[in-house]
Amino acid sequence: MKPLAPAPSLVDQVHDALLAEISAGRLAAGQHIVQEQIAARLGVSRQPVQQALLLLRKQGLLREAPGRGLEVAPIDPDAVMQVYELRAAIEGLAARKAALAAQADGGEAARRAGAACIEAGRRAVAAGSLPRMIAADQRFHELLYQLSGNPLLAPAMAAHWTATQRAMGEVLTRDEQPRDIWDQHQRILDAIVAGEPGRAEAEARGHLEQAATFMGERLRNR
Repeated sequence: MKPLAPAPSLVDQVHDALLAEISAGRLAAGQHIVQEQIAARLGVSRQPVQQALLLLRKQGLLREAPGRGLEVAPIDPDAVMQVYELRAAIEGLAARKAALAAQADGGEAARRAGAACIEAGRRAVAAGSLPRMIAADQRFHELLYQLSGNPLLAPAMAAHWTATQRAMGEVLTRDEQPRDIWDQHQRILDAIVAGEPGRAEAEARGHLEQAATFMGERLRNR
């Protein structure tokens, strides 16, 4: 019997709610953050809001505003590029190890789990739902960490997903036709299922490197 995963803490829930608001542009760069207003809107006390704001500040999404407390920080295209460069290296490793692991069962576990992720992603794109597109993309990449069999990858990458979500939201909200990356995800999955570590790593790295270029151009020209 597997232990039950703990429910998200109130701080985590407030953090995720604020991250979603920032990613969707409803809390824009330069906007003043008022703890009391957020606490009232979310129906919580000030303490979890204060802790969530400190975490978002540490992650670079908020910054000190002289005489005004905290405000939403502008997005830094160079920092986004650096996150994607790091992801390309680590997720290339994850895909390689996932393909090696798939050789043991013929890729059946990867096939089942990956197919569900990709179907959810395609439905999100078809529906034009920004939160669903971001969530589906994150689930697919977290699946790579899981399939790799290396328990250090997911926690190592967790901190960088905040910047990724912000960048995706910033770009997707301004694109009339959101970029469909699910064919690329399918190619990564196909290589893993086929048990081809070299191809899996190349597909994963290429996917993230292309995303870095795309995001960088969009953010600099917005």
